[in-house]
Amino acid sequence: MAFDDKTLRLCNCNKTMALDAKALSAALKLKQPIQIHTELCRKEVGSFQDALKGGACIVACTQEAPLFSEIAREAGAAAELEFINIREHAGWSKEGARATPKIAALLALADLPEPESVPGVSYKSGGQMLVVGPGGAALAWAEKLAGQLEVSVLITAASGAELPAERRYPVWSGKVKSVTGHLGEFEVAWEQDNPIDLEVCTRCNACVRACPEQAIDFSYQIDMDKCKAHRECVKACGAIGAIDFSRAERARNERFDLVLDLSPQPSIRTPQPPQGYLAPGADPLDQSLAAAQLAQMVGEFEKPRFFVYDEKICAHRRSSKTGCTNCLDVCSTAAIAPDGDHVKVDPHLCMGCGGCATVCPSGALTHVYPGVADVGARLKRLLTVYTQAGGKDACLLLHDAGESRALIAKLARRGEGLPARVIPFETHHPASIGMDLLLAALAYGASQVALLATPRQAEEYGAASRKQMGYAQTIVSALGYAGAHFHFLATDDPSQLEKEIWALERASGVSKTAAYNLFPEKRATLEFAIDTLAKLAPAPKEEIALGAGAPYGQVVVDKKTCTLCMACVGACPESALVDGRDQPMLKFIERNCVQCGLCEKTCPENAIALVPRLLLAAQAKQEVVLNQAEPFNCVRCGKPFGTRQMVDNMLGKLAGHSMFSGDGALKRLQMCGDCRVVDMMDNKSEASILEAKK
Repeated sequence: MAFDDKTLRLCNCNKTMALDAKALSAALKLKQPIQIHTELCRKEVGSFQDALKGGACIVACTQEAPLFSEIAREAGAAAELEFINIREHAGWSKEGARATPKIAALLALADLPEPESVPGVSYKSGGQMLVVGPGGAALAWAEKLAGQLEVSVLITAASGAELPAERRYPVWSGKVKSVTGHLGEFEVAWEQDNPIDLEVCTRCNACVRACPEQAIDFSYQIDMDKCKAHRECVKACGAIGAIDFSRAERARNERFDLVLDLSPQPSIRTPQPPQGYLAPGADPLDQSLAAAQLAQMVGEFEKPRFFVYDEKICAHRRSSKTGCTNCLDVCSTAAIAPDGDHVKVDPHLCMGCGGCATVCPSGALTHVYPGVADVGARLKRLLTVYTQAGGKDACLLLHDAGESRALIAKLARRGEGLPARVIPFETHHPASIGMDLLLAALAYGASQVALLATPRQAEEYGAASRKQMGYAQTIVSALGYAGAHFHFLATDDPSQLEKEIWALERASGVSKTAAYNLFPEKRATLEFAIDTLAKLAPAPKEEIALGAGAPYGQVVVDKKTCTLCMACVGACPESALVDGRDQPMLKFIERNCVQCGLCEKTCPENAIALVPRLLLAAQAKQEVVLNQAEPFNCVRCGKPFGTRQMVDNMLGKLAGHSMFSGDGALKRLQMCGDCRVVDMMDNKSEASILEAKK
């Protein structure tokens, strides 16, 4: 839908923002003039009600979004509403009077469609909850939740606990071995480590009365430190058989929809636990909040499938040799696991941070909600309008929709706000921003990109994000673009953010912005962005040295030891290494190489080394010969079947072997496969293994 087909409502919030209606109208290329309101949410609310009679309506206010939405519902309006924050993001600033280009750019984003929909991932929870932990706390919460959920209890420490008088829910005891799964599909395994099996126990108290050491209390568990092993309790239990000091079958497991883990140490220790599992610790308030949250997770739920995986170009593993493990190393939810030569991603565990796609050198893992093409369209629109409105030296401040967005709002309310050139840009998660989007932002006209993360996000993904920024900065600096272009800001303190964001020194950008759109394929986006920056570079280069782990580089082959066995060609998942077809030749296409190291690890002669670099010359896309050799012709038929170096090496190694002591055997090694068979059939005098005596 075009911008002129939407109704725009702007308000200067009781004259606390300087809004230039004429300049904004020109920047957005509107046919109708813009009216600036002063109290749109109060005295001038009638203007908003009039806007509901048309089509879609854009309101430049997020604070009163609930109020405007309620008015629209009461009016039965079918108009689509969209809310844009220009106050905290632009108008409330020490440089608010100069923020017109930024305000126009923020409003222009409303002109774009929503990201393309993706397949969903479904969860189904019937409310079967396991409360696990020390007996006192676990039983107390089970009593509170039993009226809402189908509760079970696993007691890990019985001290101070007393089982309820009514058996309203299952109670087990034991040591947790594992908790796996996700909302609606948790599998919990534990080991029965107490002689009394609470499933079998009738709570008749016979064992309590019989124990002379009082080692059994009303938790119906035996305190093994007090027990003297006289077994009076076993006799008292009698035919019930709940007490067994030599129990063979101790392993237990059950399936649950939800898990409330009150253990001192959580059973799942990933930075991001799966949905449906909460481990609040010992604090009563945290426990209460966790219980209330889990009580809401009953029913059917759906979330986007955030990723697409192309195993054909995955560089994880080949022929039992491990190459790239980037996605496995960065995933904070344990959603990614090795799967033979490839990896597998559990969509139910994936939280959609996009870190795996960011660090994937080949693009085998792609973050698709939102996808790179959608993010690129928004970046392009934002920076194009900003530049056309007269904005200069744009610095993108990438942030999430949670804590970081709230931090920017606090900065505007309490401090000096954001500089006029710093444009907030919301992303799904800071970890989803990799080198492809960083360089594309510069190609679209940004001079800098700052990534804002919370301290927790920085702890989980900061190293990966900083590494991506390091590669990108190396490239643009080598091309002569002056200044620091990429910044990682990790803070939840508005005063610290204010200090760092206002201290950013301007960096140089491109002289002409790119016009192309970004691609879903990561390497294609990188190629276009790098080519744009290289063509406009103040100091053009053909080769740029990169740091270890970079997704571009050279393969160097030691010709003295390489036998052209082509094991490296078979191992390469990116078709960067290719053979010479009908000639003994090894070729290399550098632009395809992701520096996964599979060729280096597969080479039986240790003849391969990796050199990370970015080659910008035309040679990068062409086949370059790394090694070639004189072909060896079959001594019987003359057909080439290998290289002279390979055959000579083989003859040198096997000449002293007893199996090749005769001239005929060595000569056969110099024959092609067909001629070897013929020669063995012709040589009737040669001993056969079938003639060997038993």
